[in-house]
Amino acid sequence: MSLLNELPVAVIGAGPVGLAAAAHLHERGLPFVVLEAGDTAGAAVREWGHVRLFSPWRYDIDAAARRLLDGTGWVSPDLDALPTGAELAADYLQPLAALPALKPHLRYRARVEAVSRLGLDRLRTAGRDQTPFLIRLTDGREILARAVIDASGTWGTPNVLGSSGLPARGEQAVTAFLEHALPDVLGADRDRFAGRHTLVVGAGHSAANTLLSLAELAAAEPGTEVTWAIRSASPARTYGGGDADALPARGALGSRLREHVDAGRIRLLTGFSVHALAPVDGRVAAVVRHADGGEESVTADRIVAATGFRPDHSIAAELRLDLDPVMGATRALAPLIDPNEHSCGTVPPHGVDELAHPEVGYYAVGMKSYGRAPTFLMATGYEQVRSVVAALAGDWEAARDVQLELPETGVCNSNPADPAAGDSCCGPAPAGKGLSTGVSGGLLATPLNLVTLDVAPSGQAGGCCGS
Repeated sequence: MSLLNELPVAVIGAGPVGLAAAAHLHERGLPFVVLEAGDTAGAAVREWGHVRLFSPWRYDIDAAARRLLDGTGWVSPDLDALPTGAELAADYLQPLAALPALKPHLRYRARVEAVSRLGLDRLRTAGRDQTPFLIRLTDGREILARAVIDASGTWGTPNVLGSSGLPARGEQAVTAFLEHALPDVLGADRDRFAGRHTLVVGAGHSAANTLLSLAELAAAEPGTEVTWAIRSASPARTYGGGDADALPARGALGSRLREHVDAGRIRLLTGFSVHALAPVDGRVAAVVRHADGGEESVTADRIVAATGFRPDHSIAAELRLDLDPVMGATRALAPLIDPNEHSCGTVPPHGVDELAHPEVGYYAVGMKSYGRAPTFLMATGYEQVRSVVAALAGDWEAARDVQLELPETGVCNSNPADPAAGDSCCGPAPAGKGLSTGVSGGLLATPLNLVTLDVAPSGQAGGCCGS
């Protein structure tokens, strides 16, 4: 065995996918270290602990992690129950991280600043594949590793409100009025929303969860107003597949949201593209620029930016990454997860080959691997790390035997055409496009009464499947 192979595999992040990687590494007998920026396992998950997942426990527990836990007398949750983020952390991630097989290898408050090759910058080629990775932490410590599995996620890098991918004019000046995705509307953050007007911008499941909580708050707190703004011309993507969704809670999420919009409890604005933000008499005004150059303003007390997330690849600036210029995922993975083509139920199985970069031994997995695609499911990340770890162990047959059965969504992609205009949402899945989720009609049986702004529609970044 070479000296390189005697070094540990470094896993960045102790969330669900990072800990799953650790469990598979343990099973394969490979040395490893897990570097977590927070002070506990699942630190990011705990920040949205009040949110209930739409995927039941059966999709939320990794197979290798389950095998380790079962050997300790751990009592499995009801596999058909829907955990909150807090329950996912307390009942699964924390017991997993506390196992003797994993605990000695976890390092908390270990934020990664950069990853490179020992003694080599990105330009140097000779001997590169046999040179250890150098991982530098923000506190100055350095760690050598034979491979790196980056499961750090995207929670810390939300998208901006500006419609061009840049912050809207004045966005930095109104941060006191802004909320990022998934505030605890009915709990710790209630006072910031009760009796006030909140504008929620975004078309994904994070936006839907927040809108439903705000609607519940409005029923209990007089004067609470809710406005929902999306860039697209139709909310069909957010409403999803309804009864056709294989995850009933996911289908119900969109159905309940639509009921509130139909009843007028939530005001829906389509074609909404934020150009500028400005404080106005203790409130905040969102300025919308029209296609003809004109502008319109919507004033609220709070704005929730549920506009999705993006990966931060800056820590790997000295590595040789091959990223798709659109998605920010690997070039091999990008066409398989493109939200213009896929929902989270139509993404085909993929593993080490699709996740590989020219930098041999470096893999971004989990939500980070998807770049800006909002179609990720936790079960996908579990299969990713199973495949990657098998490859690191030299078991290429297992690494390439990638199998994944995702629950169908009832929609073909995350930006479907308005189904009210036709008889069917989906046809047969094209070859290589993943599982068919065909459903005959039913997404929008009747048109909605929408408040439409005269803005050219464009795609809205948001979390389609972030369960």
